[in-house]
Amino acid sequence: MLRLRPISVATVVATVALLSGCRIDMHVQPRQNPLSRSDFFADQRSARPPVEGTVARGQLRADAYFYTGKVGASPGDYLPFPATKAVLERGRERYNIYCAPCHSRVGDGNGFIPSRGFARKPPSYHIERLQKAPLGYFYDVMTNGFGIMSDYASQISPQDRWNIVAYIRALQLSEHATLADVPAAAPVLSEEIFGPVAPVVSFDSEAESIELANGSEYGLVSYVCTGDLAKGLRVAEAMDSGMVGLNRGVVSDPAAPFGGTKQSGLGREGGHEGMLEYTETKASPHRA
Repeated sequence: MLRLRPISVATVVATVALLSGCRIDMHVQPRQNPLSRSDFFADQRSARPPVEGTVARGQLRADAYFYTGKVGASPGDYLPFPATKAVLERGRERYNIYCAPCHSRVGDGNGFIPSRGFARKPPSYHIERLQKAPLGYFYDVMTNGFGIMSDYASQISPQDRWNIVAYIRALQLSEHATLADVPAAAPVLSEEIFGPVAPVVSFDSEAESIELANGSEYGLVSYVCTGDLAKGLRVAEAMDSGMVGLNRGVVSDPAAPFGGTKQSGLGREGGHEGMLEYTETKASPHRA
């Protein structure tokens, strides 16, 4: 039969005190403040450089061009990834946050900050020098700064810097695009846009112009401008739209029906046809 020796109260108290003395909370554990002095190292610096020959996780940066924008000592002139719609949308978002306050949303240098009396106005992205600048140049400026512009390396990740570079090039193209740069399948040429937009597409023949005009699934109104009235009437007749303005911009007239074809609505307003919308047609077949 085992007999347990009684433990004195003093022993219990001493044990608890000893165990509690070994506990160190994180908020009171020994630590060094950033860049503070340390007697542990010979150089007395608490902040230590990376161990020679090692690379921190996620800091390999094997693709030197992606992180510098340079090929050797010179700026490169290509994106390290395809310029997709998602890349441009992300670039536009980041550009509007970090760049537009000075460079403006269209890149002409007339941002809000210069308008408030900033000492030096940034250059427009649309001047010849920056139009011809390689893509890596813009990346390098964001990474290292330029003139009185500080760097944005800590605010903008390398991926987003390239996204912004792609969007800057898109801004430049938008200001200097030609008719040849607009693809035939561009949405602006086929969608029904209610706004101050006038797409311009060249054509070689009357038949081609009609085919282009009728290529949309919408057909509210078309316009024909020509010095040949006979040709204008012929083209207007071929247009698949509810209204055609021939050598005039305003097509609305209380005496004329207003409405479209295809996906631009059903029925008509105005004119005799508009009155028919308020009537009911009754069929009454009978035999005498």
